[in-house]
Amino acid sequence: MGALSHSIFSNIPEKDYLSLFDKGEARASKVIEFVEFRKDYVAKAVGVPPSSIRYDERMPQILKDRLREWANLFNLVAQVFEGDAIKTALWFKTTNPMLGNITPRDMIRYGRYQKLLKFIINAFSENQH
Repeated sequence: MGALSHSIFSNIPEKDYLSLFDKGEARASKVIEFVEFRKDYVAKAVGVPPSSIRYDERMPQILKDRLREWANLFNLVAQVFEGDAIKTALWFKTTNPMLGNITPRDMIRYGRYQKLLKFIINAFSENQH
């Protein structure tokens, strides 16, 4: 059961290393600030028009969902760097040959979050053995 229980929870970090959550919801401004996305980047990544991007109580549900996923992903990587926000941010901004010479940040921006998450989880599981 040990390996199985670890694998089914491998997409959840141990804690909120980067302070990106408040009561289970992503803190929109902190998430966007961390990834340094402009409004048009967010719109492209989420698949909504730029006019729909807002960070208040009228935020579209799909944007809330994506911000929660991104915050979770950032914390997963921060876990590897023992909570070091600078190293974590650098990892997201550095071209990665294992991702086809694209930055993890750009993978998110181009709407390839799921592929990036799978890559990160696979890398974690390889390091656990």
